[in-house]
Amino acid sequence: MNKIKVISAALIIILGAGTITLTNAATTNPLIPAATRSIAASTTVTPQKNYVIVDPVDMVNYPGKYLNKYVKFKAKFDKYATLGLDYTPAYRSSEKYITFLIQRGDVTTHNVPLSELKIFLDRKEAEKHIDLESGDQIEVAGHVFSNALGDVWMDAEQFTVLTKKPAATANNKS
Repeated sequence: MNKIKVISAALIIILGAGTITLTNAATTNPLIPAATRSIAASTTVTPQKNYVIVDPVDMVNYPGKYLNKYVKFKAKFDKYATLGLDYTPAYRSSEKYITFLIQRGDVTTHNVPLSELKIFLDRKEAEKHIDLESGDQIEVAGHVFSNALGDVWMDAEQFTVLTKKPAATANNKS
């Protein structure tokens, strides 16, 4: 039994060294053209994030279920705010981030912000969407990083405006 463990460990080490050698060979081998070597050296594999489509009201009802998850949802934008910024247990700097609120999807008779869901957006990204109005349809994808105070705290990694409300027109009195 010990021989099997020793042989297995040796094979793992040999395979690991072989992988490193092959990677280095692609970037240092003089027989491989320099352009190919530079592509191999600069190429890094970034793992894809698998966002789970969720209901924001479900998130606030069960915050522990979504902690450390990547989530995505569609909602109606409510307003930009400073809610939750600079709060130590779930810190996001007010200099770098802005919070935005969405409307509760389970209340249809009037607009109620879902304040239990703190969504942080980089200020530079928010400035691109400064003209958003309450009721505009958005899609948000991001990472739930805390459930401090029993609320959901989320970094918005993707922010897309789907549809904007029609602009209100003034009555012409001509």
